[in-house]
Amino acid sequence: MVLYIVLLCTGSAAKRQILLEVLFMTSAQVCILISIAVYLIAMLAIGIVCSKRNNTVDDFYLGGRRLGPVVTAMSAEASDMSSWLLMGLPGVAYLTGVADPGWTAIGLGVGTYINWLVVARRLRRYSARIGAITVPDFFSRRFGEKKHILTAMAAILIIVFFVPYTASGFAACGKLFGTLFGMDYHVAMIISAIVIVGYTATGGFTAASTTDLVQSIVMSIALVVVLVFGVSKAGGVGAVVENAQSMSGYLSMTATYDPESGKSATYSLLKILSTAAWGLGYFGMPHILLRFMAIEDDRKLKTSRRIATIWVVISMFIAVVIGVVGSAMVKNDAMGALADKETIIVQIANLLSQHGVVAALLAGVILAGILASTMSTADSQLLAASSGVSENILGSLFNLNLSAKAKMIVARVTLLGIAVVGIFMAWDSNASVFKIVSFAWAGFGASFGPVMLLALFWRRSNRYGAVAGMIAGAVMVFLWKYCIADLAPVLKIYELLPAFLFGLLVNVVVSLCTPAPDKEVLEQYDAVKAEK
Repeated sequence: MVLYIVLLCTGSAAKRQILLEVLFMTSAQVCILISIAVYLIAMLAIGIVCSKRNNTVDDFYLGGRRLGPVVTAMSAEASDMSSWLLMGLPGVAYLTGVADPGWTAIGLGVGTYINWLVVARRLRRYSARIGAITVPDFFSRRFGEKKHILTAMAAILIIVFFVPYTASGFAACGKLFGTLFGMDYHVAMIISAIVIVGYTATGGFTAASTTDLVQSIVMSIALVVVLVFGVSKAGGVGAVVENAQSMSGYLSMTATYDPESGKSATYSLLKILSTAAWGLGYFGMPHILLRFMAIEDDRKLKTSRRIATIWVVISMFIAVVIGVVGSAMVKNDAMGALADKETIIVQIANLLSQHGVVAALLAGVILAGILASTMSTADSQLLAASSGVSENILGSLFNLNLSAKAKMIVARVTLLGIAVVGIFMAWDSNASVFKIVSFAWAGFGASFGPVMLLALFWRRSNRYGAVAGMIAGAVMVFLWKYCIADLAPVLKIYELLPAFLFGLLVNVVVSLCTPAPDKEVLEQYDAVKAEK
């Protein structure tokens, strides 16, 4: 205490303010801070332990293709389900009912299963046969592209869409700590970024995948605890259902509730297809596709598929239900009205923290779950963006012949540089996290998804079609969102659907109008296809 008094008297104004905030923290806030601190320290410890297994760039970016089925499954899904799972889905359900988040969840659930069923095994075998360690590298080797134009294009698109995606993760962490402890947004964001960069840069892919497994467990605990406690505070299942039924269209999958008018609005078939199209994005997500490439044995993918699909479906279902429960809690005065609909879980955790030390520590675990959902996505994105620069642009495009040790240094420096850019992009605390995530998801799904599917399952697909389709998909995402969608109400659909279809069409047409792939490329394709 004497030390605190001395620092208060002699330190700068900023230091004195921080110390005052610490001194006047409630016991609940202290318990929450302890839980989060333990979680963050554990993540850094995993990074340090995993760093000992990184001897080559292949180890750093793919974990030496040694991932087990459970780690592969949970790492893929944890890196996919960002803070959107614990904040976005409940928020949408709370405000408008189950249709919008429900169809999104259905699309993502179906997309998850099909991606694991159709893409995973073929990509694991193909990438291992041709020696590819990144998604751009796979495209280049698959099509026998010697000038590395395709590699560079893919790497540039990864940077274009992933850097702001990563920035949104930093922003979410900053907002979380700022809301909980009254910390300065920028300080909280930088601390979070340092932790994420710390364990990712030291431990690489193995650390990211291992921490993702831990983070998926924390996220699961958070969802279950919030659901049980929320239903209890709302007055039971009956009270939750009664409240939902009192709002027109709230529980319908073909209508949505308008909170301003109190009436329902039709959820059209086109809107359903557009929303469910979120599932198409899985075919083009570099950080998810890397997990398929990294599993130790493709025969274990069936186990991974089952684990991944079950976890995704259950977690998204609970997230939607939490939004419905939150509405009942507000209606029954168990919780105050929400200024921000995406803070439901944060507010429920704060309520839980007021019920003793154990409850406060558990609330800290819940909030660590929100942090985990963000970090598990950001670390994978940092690795994917870093590999795009160090391996595909510096290594392939500019033909820098570096030693294994030098490549490791470049990889880590690149990762740090991308993180710094992400911090600057996230500096505005008012930026919309969900909008950035939605747009980036569409960008990857439309530019990489058709190329990946045709590369794996269409023998006639060639490098000309791949380049044209990739560019067409990416450009159409921008055009549809910022130009075409505003032309008529019927065109106000999620940009991923039209951009994906356009990229697929361009890829097919250009491939058919240009020379067939080389003999060597065709023989590689036939060899992979023949594997049982």
